[in-house]
This record gives sequence, C-alpha cells and structure tokens, in this order.
Amino acid sequence: MAATNDSMMTPQLEVLLGKVDSKFSLVTLAASRARELQQYYAKMGSVSSKVVPPQVASLRKPLSMGFEEIAADKIVRVSADEMAERRAAEEAAQADAAALFASAQAAASEEVFGEVAVVEAVNQDSASDADSGDA
Repeated sequence: MAATNDSMMTPQLEVLLGKVDSKFSLVTLAASRARELQQYYAKMGSVSSKVVPPQVASLRKPLSMGFEEIAADKIVRVSADEMAERRAAEEAAQADAAALFASAQAAASEEVFGEVAVVEAVNQDSASDADSGDA
C-alpha cells in the first residue's frame, strides 16, 4: 500500500474541477472559503454564527483546507440566481411567520376581550339583581 503524502497535488485538480463549472469558480470558491477559515481562526475565542468552522480535519493552510472541503463536497458553489431565490423564500417565510404571529396575537386579544365582556355582563346582571332586590 503506497503512502499518500499531502502536497499541492492533493486533492487532484481533476477531482476539484469535477465539483465546479470552471477554474475561475474553483479558485473563487476556495479563496472565499480560505478567508472564512482565517476569520474563524482569528476569532477562535468568540462565538459567531456567521463564521462556519472547518468542515474537514486538516492541519493544512486555509486555502488547502478550502480545496479539501470542495473535494469532500462540504462546500459547494451556489449561483447568484439561486441565492436570490433562497433569499426571497426566506423573506417570504419570515413574512408568513410574522402574519401568523400577528393573527395569533389578535385571536388571543379577542379571547381576552371576550372574557372581559362576559365578566362585565355578569357583573352588570348581579348589580341589577342586587338593585332590584333592594326595592
């Protein structure tokens, strides 16, 4: 069994190009992921939901780790159109949730006001019964 040495040739370029549509996309994706990894390591002590930790176990430099993540299908390229669709769907879901929350609040407040009206009616009836009993 031959030992595999980590070098600039792993992961192989052919494997990486099979994951994206062009060399430019590959370099852009790996470079942006390398910047994210550098940001992650720079803010190691603080908690941030915007910075994704490394997705592969590696002791290599951030750019090499980016290539490894692409080869392992942990990082994929998403087109601008798809990102716009995802953003629109997320905004629509948030609007639906806000509308549902508002209708639930309105229903709850109507229920509370309905109970208050019933209590007031009972109090008025008991007050009118007490008034008629005195006479």
